[in-house]
Amino acid sequence: MKESIWGYWIVVLGVSIMSVMILMQNFTTTSEQDYYLIKSVMETSMYDAVDYGYYSDNSIFKINAEKFVENFVRRFADQVNINKDYDVAFYDLYEEPPYAVVAVTARGTGDTLLFSSSEADKNVTNRMAGILYTTTEYVEPPSYN
Repeated sequence: MKESIWGYWIVVLGVSIMSVMILMQNFTTTSEQDYYLIKSVMETSMYDAVDYGYYSDNSIFKINAEKFVENFVRRFADQVNINKDYDVAFYDLYEEPPYAVVAVTARGTGDTLLFSSSEADKNVTNRMAGILYTTTEYVEPPSYN
């Protein structure tokens, strides 16, 4: 009888620890983690969106804005926490020179009843500007006149 009671309490302790972990999982993804995720996703999306045909003709980097947006949304959606809602907004998309500003608003940081607060405290916005450049000088293509 003693052993069965100890087994029961171990199971209850395990279930309570798991429930606390599930409740606190929403708070583990911080703004800093979102910042580094946005930074890496923006960098790889810009590299993927480079128009290499234009680069081979003019030796100038140019990105395709639609391809950048598509790559950013796809890569960001693959990596985010599913417990939060994210709003992604794109500002100042320039194809030449490659420049973009992305703002990501994370909602759902205080959804539990224990930690409920005003609506303004639940939204965290990370805004990042990125430009793609090279360290090589621009070389004028030769003219064959």
